[in-house]
Amino acid sequence: MFNSIKLNARLAAAAFGALAIGTVAFSNSAAAAPLPIFPFILTPPTEAVQPPVQSMPQAQEEDRSVELPARLRRQVVAYPTREAPGTVIIDTPHTYLYLVLGNGQAMRYGIGVGRDGFTWSGTQTITKKAEWPDWTPPPEMIARQPYLPRHMAGGPGNPLGARAMYLGGTVYRIHGTNAPETIGTHVSSGCLRLTNEDVTDLYSRVSVGTKVIVLPMTDRRADLGTAVR
Repeated sequence: MFNSIKLNARLAAAAFGALAIGTVAFSNSAAAAPLPIFPFILTPPTEAVQPPVQSMPQAQEEDRSVELPARLRRQVVAYPTREAPGTVIIDTPHTYLYLVLGNGQAMRYGIGVGRDGFTWSGTQTITKKAEWPDWTPPPEMIARQPYLPRHMAGGPGNPLGARAMYLGGTVYRIHGTNAPETIGTHVSSGCLRLTNEDVTDLYSRVSVGTKVIVLPMTDRRADLGTAVR
């Protein structure tokens, strides 16, 4: 029995020595090559991870600010006419729109008119008014320019601009523009364009039923619109 106790003591000492050696070996190994540390973030399981909020880019201002020549700026001018106050007269060759005020005066606006081959003349009435109108190019325009969109929602990038006044049953309109540098030129497919600021002013002054007289390109009478001081 005594011999058995001594044997068990030796075995225990041997086991303890092996454990100590293993511990030292592990410690030396850890010191030589430390374990990598991986960063992590705990997210509560009940809360979905949301992507960072990005602010939407501001819509580009399409109605660029352009300094119009003095003659094309909105102004009250002397304009003798027999037409009743409230009548709109389009002076195509001089690229003016006159709104008759009465007492020999009119509000004059600079406009863009039809390019060569697309001018027209006659008398119409305003049959519809729209703010920031949608644009649906007519079939004949798409036939000439097949790259045009079939429909475009109203807004700053829309070529009809801020306001539109539709003329009779025609495809023509008095409207704004996102290209104010074209005011005073012969550029459109027959529509009559003003700056967005001017078309908004005109829109507030006319109503459905307003008479609109469009003078032909051949009517090159002298410009009667002398600015009223």
